[in-house]
Amino acid sequence: MTVRTDAHPYLVRPDVGAPFFSTWHVGTPERQRRAVEAIAGTWTGRPWPDDGLKSYHVYTGHDGATLLHHSQWASEQVYEEFFHTHRQQRNDEIDTAVPGIERLWLGRYRRYRSSPRPAAAPVPGCIVIVDVEFDGPDPQRQRDWADAVLEALENDPALPPGAVSAHLHLGTDGTRVLNYAEWESAQAHLDALAALGDAIGSPTARWERVRTWSGLRSSTVARYDHALGLVPD
Repeated sequence: MTVRTDAHPYLVRPDVGAPFFSTWHVGTPERQRRAVEAIAGTWTGRPWPDDGLKSYHVYTGHDGATLLHHSQWASEQVYEEFFHTHRQQRNDEIDTAVPGIERLWLGRYRRYRSSPRPAAAPVPGCIVIVDVEFDGPDPQRQRDWADAVLEALENDPALPPGAVSAHLHLGTDGTRVLNYAEWESAQAHLDALAALGDAIGSPTARWERVRTWSGLRSSTVARYDHALGLVPD
């Protein structure tokens, strides 16, 4: 069976070989709520599709219009089997409940490295997604940039309060890095941006290197609330 949970995903679980992220545009806060409930109803009304799907989580964007989806798969093969046998039926039911959903993007990743999470860390009150794109595929550049981010974090002399953890994921296309960052609250993240000049990180040479990396095409930041967790019973 499929069980609904308020628990956040465990980002470093060793049995996840293919974490996926995707976004839907639904338009308004009311449609965000309706879509989350439609997803919950569609999934909990059916058996869990496969042991190779470890968890599925949905987040509401602070823009009032977007949903973020994060699914943890044992492998891409398991996802492909789900795609061909289960996905369309579930999406059709959700679309009937909330017509006009735009499915914008699906990204396939591998978790690369994570910052240490304090043992007594609070439940995250806000998830911040930093999505970075480079000008072409280069797996070594992805790893080097992610390493530089964690090095800058570990050596920052004055990190603002409120940051809980950072989880760096490398896109399988070789062009993207996604940081799933847990914060105590959205206000803590906003205060950090305001204190540091609209970017996380002190004015150090390490952070300057991260921000001016050769081939860095774009970097976007979006805040989300965890709205729904689905796991097998």
